[in-house]
Amino acid sequence: MYLSWIIPALNEERRIEKTLREVDAYLRSKNFSVGYEIIVVDSSSKDRTEEIVLGLRKDIANLRLINLPRTGKGAAVRRGLLESIGDYRIFSDADNSTAPEYFDAMERMLKQGFDVVISSRNPKDVAGATRDIKEPWYREILGNLGNMVIQIFGVWGIWDTQNGFKACTKKAAEDIFSRAKMTGFSFDIEMLALARKLGYSIGIIPIRWKFDPDSKVTLGAYIKVFMDVFKIRWNLMTGVYNVKFKNQNVKC
Repeated sequence: MYLSWIIPALNEERRIEKTLREVDAYLRSKNFSVGYEIIVVDSSSKDRTEEIVLGLRKDIANLRLINLPRTGKGAAVRRGLLESIGDYRIFSDADNSTAPEYFDAMERMLKQGFDVVISSRNPKDVAGATRDIKEPWYREILGNLGNMVIQIFGVWGIWDTQNGFKACTKKAAEDIFSRAKMTGFSFDIEMLALARKLGYSIGIIPIRWKFDPDSKVTLGAYIKVFMDVFKIRWNLMTGVYNVKFKNQNVKC
């Protein structure tokens, strides 16, 4: 199979149908000769998310649903990436804040030989990166503070580690996420830190990001990410991931 598209979900009854139909329409327009799959990983939603996804399988034949306990977004993404079968694997957020069409640019970089391709809203990463509006002031402040911590202790040289639209090859996905430990929002940082440690090439595409006021990222989530950055650094230093250091360049 050519591509697996993973969408983690938690109480997404208000927007999951729209998101899935948009992703499916985009993928159908690509006319992949060897097919694709869309996987929703539902973290024990209390609303109608599961019902809606199951109901859409009559219209989206390649749609799969995975259920798991509510252990965090990172756990959901990891489960989806490891259970998918695509040669290329991508995960995106349930709000489609990054439009599916941006995979076109990712696909080109993957075909050029990049192992991991991420999207960025920050022009410090790549020219053309931007967002439609600023996030609420407290998220802007916490984001900037968190970025300083991430730059020093997590992933130097990548300014937008958290945008939920990332792709990788089958080999990179299985190698990275079979070692990953973080179950919450810090999993993106761990993914990139492990990609560097394992010697995988990282490409960055610019996107124009849409802010969703229904975002589930809370103040507590920001604080947890800050703490997890130090845990990731400690894991790297103490050999928890069972890999040796390899030099790695970030290519844009």
